[in-house]
Amino acid sequence: MQGEYNSSMSPIYTRTGDDGTTGLLGEGRLPKFHPRLETLGTIDEASAALGLARALCKAEKIAPILMEIQRDLYSLMAEVAATPENAARFRDLDSGRVQWLESQAEAVSAALPPLTEFILPGDSPGGAALSLARTIVRRAERRVAALLDQGEIKNQVLLQYLNRLSSLCFALELLENQHAGQKTSLAKPPISPSVGRVSNPP
Repeated sequence: MQGEYNSSMSPIYTRTGDDGTTGLLGEGRLPKFHPRLETLGTIDEASAALGLARALCKAEKIAPILMEIQRDLYSLMAEVAATPENAARFRDLDSGRVQWLESQAEAVSAALPPLTEFILPGDSPGGAALSLARTIVRRAERRVAALLDQGEIKNQVLLQYLNRLSSLCFALELLENQHAGQKTSLAKPPISPSVGRVSNPP
């Protein structure tokens, strides 16, 4: 019967966190409010936002890129979740992955008209989702930077990856808007040529 619980399946809850702690990849547990767990939650949130963007974007080349990034973030989370003595075992991201992000951003940007002003998110559903993902990635970057500063993690590549990812999200947003036939809205209001002042909306 569809939806019937199968006793051989693992439960979707473990109850191990009922004391307010979460286990690491290795020995030890941390309180759920620990900066390392806040960082993990933010990276997880970024991946979910990228998944939303992947579901909404219509430009064909975007979805495969986002799926590959989500898999990278899965690896990134594993390294952040590992205890110091186990971190090297879970270190899958290297400078090559950072270079891959850079190459993707450069290829996308080359197909877009130059942009010299700040923009407003929301010109297409997929573009708006990518903009949201970009802001969450930026927050994840700040959280990772704090862990590096505190000596909680050691791999500087994680910070570089998130930095380049936010730039790629921006480029993909512009690409999606273009594919949707929408002109990207600029943050500065237009100037009325008749009076030389900012025009008011009707």
